[in-house]
Amino acid sequence: MSSASQPTTIRRLLVANRGEIARRVFRTARDMGIETIAIYSEGDADAPFVDEADRAVALGGRSAAESYLDGAKVLAAAQRVGADAIHPGYGFLSENADFARSVIDAGMAWVGPPPDAIAAMGDKLVAKRMMVEAGVPTLPSVEITDSTNAAAEAGQIGYPVLIKAAAGGGGKGMRVVAAEAELDDAIAGARREAANSFGDDTVFLEKYLPAPRHIEVQVLGDQHGNLLHCFERECSIQRRHQKVIEEAPSSALDVETRARIGAAGVKTVEAFGYYSAGTVEFLFDDTAGEFWFLEVNTRLQVEHPVTEEITGLDLVREMIRIAEGHPLSFSQDDLAIDGHAIEVRLYAEDPANNFLPAVGTVLAWQPPRDIDARFDSGIEQGSVVSVEFDPMLAKVIVHGPTRVEAAQRLALVLERLVVAGLTTNRDFLVSTLRSDEFLAGETRTNFIETVAPAATFEPSTSQLGDALAIAVLKLQADHHAGAKQLAFMSSGYRNSSMPPQEVSFSDGTTEHHVAYRPAPRSSRQHSGAAEFDVWINDGDPVRAALLHHSADELVAEIDGVRSSFAAVQSSGAAAAGPSWHIQGPAGAVEFTQLPRFPEVGSEGVVGGQTAPMPGAIRVVAVEVGQEVEEGQTLVVMEAMKMEHTIAAPGSATVTEVRCAVGDQVDNGQVLVVLEEAVLGEAAPS
Repeated sequence: MSSASQPTTIRRLLVANRGEIARRVFRTARDMGIETIAIYSEGDADAPFVDEADRAVALGGRSAAESYLDGAKVLAAAQRVGADAIHPGYGFLSENADFARSVIDAGMAWVGPPPDAIAAMGDKLVAKRMMVEAGVPTLPSVEITDSTNAAAEAGQIGYPVLIKAAAGGGGKGMRVVAAEAELDDAIAGARREAANSFGDDTVFLEKYLPAPRHIEVQVLGDQHGNLLHCFERECSIQRRHQKVIEEAPSSALDVETRARIGAAGVKTVEAFGYYSAGTVEFLFDDTAGEFWFLEVNTRLQVEHPVTEEITGLDLVREMIRIAEGHPLSFSQDDLAIDGHAIEVRLYAEDPANNFLPAVGTVLAWQPPRDIDARFDSGIEQGSVVSVEFDPMLAKVIVHGPTRVEAAQRLALVLERLVVAGLTTNRDFLVSTLRSDEFLAGETRTNFIETVAPAATFEPSTSQLGDALAIAVLKLQADHHAGAKQLAFMSSGYRNSSMPPQEVSFSDGTTEHHVAYRPAPRSSRQHSGAAEFDVWINDGDPVRAALLHHSADELVAEIDGVRSSFAAVQSSGAAAAGPSWHIQGPAGAVEFTQLPRFPEVGSEGVVGGQTAPMPGAIRVVAVEVGQEVEEGQTLVVMEAMKMEHTIAAPGSATVTEVRCAVGDQVDNGQVLVVLEEAVLGEAAPS
């Protein structure tokens, strides 16, 4: 650890993390003239962050436990390349006091708070006890040990209660319990998830508030005793207790409350000789104007960019300078709020299916070039989203003079973002940002349940027609470009009157039939353009002209309206045609091109409850011959650091169990067969 009286210079920084946060830290380190070192697991060998580092060290192993959570491996990698500092990012080892001590003992600078503060405040139970002593308002809670009567304690606290991991955050190891009958299973599930995510299965009970606001205070301190706050962020919109949209400042705080909660944040950490970046989280009742201490995150937060945008600070730079021993170059009075910033977390997940994480390959990734926004991403075209790690693709941040302008521009950025190849929450984020409730600042932790923003983009008839027309224009243009004979002829040329060509598509629920043929020369409006008459589902013909197209953009005029599109085509299943992703001005439409001569598909297993994604089986809760009721747990599987429950779709009898604890299963694999159950994937509860 560098001495506070003798600042040192960090020259070679290892980032003990992956994905977007590794790239984020690299960016600032490069600006400061610091050499960057990456570490990576087997599955991340081709990830963008590995290529962007000056050097990268392979850790081996595929899972977090075998790689990024293995402190000995990480420390050995740092020593191997002669790193003189380690930045932990967030998650993984960032709040592991033992690892922080081992870094310091090895003679390297730890770009984070002192290990004693991490130990005291990273354990949420210890932190709560300290807050009670310090007079900071807290919610009632109790640790669950082998000797704890959990049912009695929960009854004393009062339902609903929240089970939380003591050693981590990010929504991992958390369960809301509404009644005693759910308690034991919820505790067991939270413990498994906590152990997998943080290496510690300690959990505790806490009073659950159904609809507060989630307000957190960014604190920053140096090794010379200077400690201040950088105002607050509101992170109330969450699913599975994990934040989805964050903003700064909060629209719910007035000047007086902002000062009170900021001071409480500083008071929370000042007793520990705290330095570096940290976040103090509170639950806030905007009706009563009261707040309660929730926890301290002794690290950089995922949502730190919104604070940077409204203050002009680079928090990673400040962390590095603090680790070098420099004093803060500004005081509390120097900081002011400039405008409003909003961040969304773009995930590979399906909001229409309980936000179930998705896997796949990113076939296209193109942020809009003409709208100002900040993209902190861990992916690029060709990246693979696997089951080993969190499915966040990117953080998208917009700063504007007002909250409404920031929300509107961020929604537009997301609508124009081209991302194809896997299911994302993009449409859900857009509908949230454009909702009247969000624009009015009515953001509480039950926002998703009460407002129910649209999970997917539902195109209008004209938008769907435009997307289908673009598909056939692109299809025809590609055929013409690949022609080996008569390629000199204009696209769509015919020397006689021919019937229209026909193509059929499916959007998953409805088949759409498209017919098209070259427009008569006498009626064409654009010289040299591929111009066609197009019939959508036997409707009236529209004129569609492809004016320009490149690898990532098409400009077309459809029925007299000119717009830009992106069209991404990928191979479909063996018995199906290619898949199409058509990005238009208002959003994306996806459908599958149907083969001209459909093949007979294989039949599924009647009553088969299948795995919704690749993962590992953690619990098999039924056996052959058992009677089950609707909603009863059949199997619990783990994927992307979260547990997913496969439940019975209705009353039935278990006729087959095709998995066992520890099995690795593939997407669509049959796990349990029920008599007279509904065929298809079971939605995780």
